[in-house]
Amino acid sequence: MNLDLATVWAAIIGLGLFLYVVLDGFDLGIGLLFPFLEKSADREVMLNTVAPVWDGNETFLVFGGAALYAVFPVAYATLLPANYLPVVLMLAGLIFRGAAFELRAKATRTRHMWDLAFIAGSVQAAFCQGVILGSLLQGIKIVDGRFAGGSFDWLSPFSVFCGLGLLVTYATLGCGWLIIKTDGKLQENMYALMRPISAVLLSTIFIASAWTVLGNPAVAERWFGGHRLVYFAPVPVLVVASIWGIWRAVNRRNERLPFPLALFVLFMGYTGLIISIWPYIIPPSLTIWEAAANHSSQLFMLVGAAIILPIILCYSFMQYRVFRGKVRESDAGYH
Repeated sequence: MNLDLATVWAAIIGLGLFLYVVLDGFDLGIGLLFPFLEKSADREVMLNTVAPVWDGNETFLVFGGAALYAVFPVAYATLLPANYLPVVLMLAGLIFRGAAFELRAKATRTRHMWDLAFIAGSVQAAFCQGVILGSLLQGIKIVDGRFAGGSFDWLSPFSVFCGLGLLVTYATLGCGWLIIKTDGKLQENMYALMRPISAVLLSTIFIASAWTVLGNPAVAERWFGGHRLVYFAPVPVLVVASIWGIWRAVNRRNERLPFPLALFVLFMGYTGLIISIWPYIIPPSLTIWEAAANHSSQLFMLVGAAIILPIILCYSFMQYRVFRGKVRESDAGYH
């Protein structure tokens, strides 16, 4: 029996994308939470919680982009021209944010300016990622395997809402991360923010889900056609239960639960995305098999991924293991 390499690669790229959203999500979320805390010492602690790991978190974005280019070239050649501007703005935000991260540590009189740059870069990168996701969900026009839409087809009320929704998602992850990594007054501030932010996240998830189902009959059929509703009904139930668990953990000052529960909400949202678009890699017409490179190219890349991916995963695991524990104001930091 021949191995379906397109499905295997879809799973690998899907895993890489999810790991990027998880790891760089709370990283970007810290930049989104900066405006809520103006004390310089608090901001320094916030940055020190991710200083040893932030650049490694973006490895999965590079891996996913390279794999998409090599294994699903038709999808890459379609998705990129359909989203040129948000992709460029996203990369610019990540670059600007990374520069601000490093330069603010050396600045004295201009540190507040670099703080603003860090906030702006985080907002820009996260928002553009959400816009790209929204443009994918609303569908990309393809004719003869090529993008056939306009330069601003990606811009719509739905894609803008998805951009705002991803800002809320990353802020929730960042808040949960800081609850685990900090203590004292800063941790209390995060507890105070976690409940309203997670409530907004819940509202955002249900609005985006309803908008997608009502606006796209094909997605509605995937969720509600036949007996599928019976199988997929636990997804929204688990989302609500997780948000309730976050509120309960916050009330009890249980610092270990909010972050993993926020990750689980993200996982449920990601699962819902896969249900909504599978087997299309570019909805509504391009499947993973139609977009895939030839079998030998996929196999060659799979050998490379079998070597590289475990190394990346081991490196990521070790960096979080080495730098585990609380970060406090009195710590020297990692700049």
